Amino acid sequence: MPTLHMMSGLPCSGKTTLAHQLADETNALVLTTDAWHLRLFGNDLGQECHMPNHWKVEALLWEIAERALALGVNVILDFGFWRREDRDACRQKARELGVACKLHYLDVPHDELRRRLRERNANPPDGVFLIPVEMMEMYLSHFAAPTADELESLSP
Repeated sequence: MPTLHMMSGLPCSGKTTLAHQLADETNALVLTTDAWHLRLFGNDLGQECHMPNHWKVEALLWEIAERALALGVNVILDFGFWRREDRDACRQKARELGVACKLHYLDVPHDELRRRLRERNANPPDGVFLIPVEMMEMYLSHFAAPTADELESLSP
């Protein structure tokens, strides 16, 4: 049975790095919103169009994920999954598709996230947004960490 993997965590927590390691271990397709967003729309972070563009990318990647899962391919959604309702919706989609679903949460101390962000902004790799430190502060207050029961759940 194919598995839908959700990568949950804040920017600079290591989601994409872990996603690619997991992909090698599980022969999975990795779908990362930031890489697609940047290629399609550029670095529009902080602009009014950013979130509408983000939702377009996410919808497109979901279509690809659903087809890949139907073909029996493991999929890793490197979306961040900051909100419980987004994680619940993903688990529901997995149930509807009849595939397993696993949540991978990267819990990194806030000081370490800030350090990694400064390092990343100083020498940005391809496929990542340059995030002002002030924006990271806002992200820290908006992120809803997964609960213990979410981390234990595997569906269907």
